[in-house]
Amino acid sequence: MHIEDEYIRLIFGLKLKQIRTEKKLSLFGLGKLTGLSKSYLNEIEKGKKYPKPDKIALLSEHLEVPYDHLVSLKLDNNLAPIGEILKSKILKEIPLELFGIQEKNLIDIIANAPAKVNAFISTIIKIAQNYNLTRESFFLAALRSYQEAHNNYFEDIEQQVLAFAKAYHIDLNAPIKALELEEILREEFGYHIDNEELSKYDTLAELRNVYIPNKNILLVSEEVSEAQRAFIYAKEIAYNYLKISNRLYTFPWVKFESFDQVLNNFIASYFAGALLIPEKQLIQSLTTFFGKEAWDEGEFLAIMNQFNCSAESFYQRLTNVLPSHFHIKNLFFLRFTHKEHSPKYKLTKELHITQQQSPHANRNNEHYCRRWVSINSVKSLEANAIDSSFGIQISSYDDSDNEYLVLASATSDPFRKNVNRSVSIGMLLSSHLKRKIKFVKDANIETRKVGITCESCAIAACDERMAEPWRLEKQQNFETIDATVNHILTTYS
Repeated sequence: MHIEDEYIRLIFGLKLKQIRTEKKLSLFGLGKLTGLSKSYLNEIEKGKKYPKPDKIALLSEHLEVPYDHLVSLKLDNNLAPIGEILKSKILKEIPLELFGIQEKNLIDIIANAPAKVNAFISTIIKIAQNYNLTRESFFLAALRSYQEAHNNYFEDIEQQVLAFAKAYHIDLNAPIKALELEEILREEFGYHIDNEELSKYDTLAELRNVYIPNKNILLVSEEVSEAQRAFIYAKEIAYNYLKISNRLYTFPWVKFESFDQVLNNFIASYFAGALLIPEKQLIQSLTTFFGKEAWDEGEFLAIMNQFNCSAESFYQRLTNVLPSHFHIKNLFFLRFTHKEHSPKYKLTKELHITQQQSPHANRNNEHYCRRWVSINSVKSLEANAIDSSFGIQISSYDDSDNEYLVLASATSDPFRKNVNRSVSIGMLLSSHLKRKIKFVKDANIETRKVGITCESCAIAACDERMAEPWRLEKQQNFETIDATVNHILTTYS
């Protein structure tokens, strides 16, 4: 495996610092022994310089360690995890600058406190192993962190959408049809679009589209709806208009080679959502709607239907404009999927702004609370055999004082047989939210006490409970033992 020179320097520097420290030598002391300057040795240990063979021989002699040990890329067990991280090139795959981190500063941190950094990395690796965290999961988590750090609003992409609409005379005041975008792909970017090829492969039934770069051919499933087709075309336009070449070729994605592809997929999706659901028009509609004293489901659905978009695209678009224009910054987005007759509901997508809200995904295979409107909307869809269902509730959590206004929409999955899904957005009920959204005081909106998972829920006599609250009982038992021990210690003191 080829390892970049800077990482070879860093590994050598880590080994040198470890050996020097073990021999209780200061940089000044090592300099006196070897005749090398303190500043030169400091730059070696920080991975900024790699010594020439004669200097390595000098260090080997005075530190009394074999030459081969010094130049070997193998680290001792207590530093091995750092070596694995460096060799894996993971630092190169994530654009650290997106998070305001300079790579050289990160390397300095590792060089200055290798033992502490190693312990931290070891902990992260063990957690990842325990929860079966894959490389893909890691990159997607990094993307979510990037979105959350920016309140999921990106002014530069919003402006690029406006510039595109102006350049191509797109009327943002009317629903944008797929045919209009298809014409741009064909005429401007030379696309060939095939709506039949994918149907020939049973194994590709879950894919909406596949892009073939060397032929500039876009294969689109004949099963996609008008809104899905418009989104696919808008996303392809984004790749071309924004000149993004390092991209994914399927939707949904099958695999990706780097974090850049994950990030670029998000940028193209954001562009598509902002084009199909224009910022200005959405804000105007929401401003009027939020001023209503009473909740009106029909009007909410009418706002959604004024755009050529799916429910999921609309709810995700809300996560862009609510924080940026209405200053509603404590919210979550969830997507659940459910195979009919299965006892499990899977949380397949989530986003939290500006902090970790409840509920959130668990990795313990526990049962999510059946009192959530996110799940009830799916249950209603299946029980009534309808095309779509909608729900609204105020969720009051049994383990905190927090309450959330939650909106949820459920539909069947057209690409997976007997599978349904729901998308929901929840907003923390704060004094600010109550000022911004008048209808939260509507008594007709149901308030329900909810938990996170059945295994950790304290709600008594719950008809929807799927499992006993063993996790909660275990915690309460520990607390009882701790209180008893403290009582004994206090008594004897």
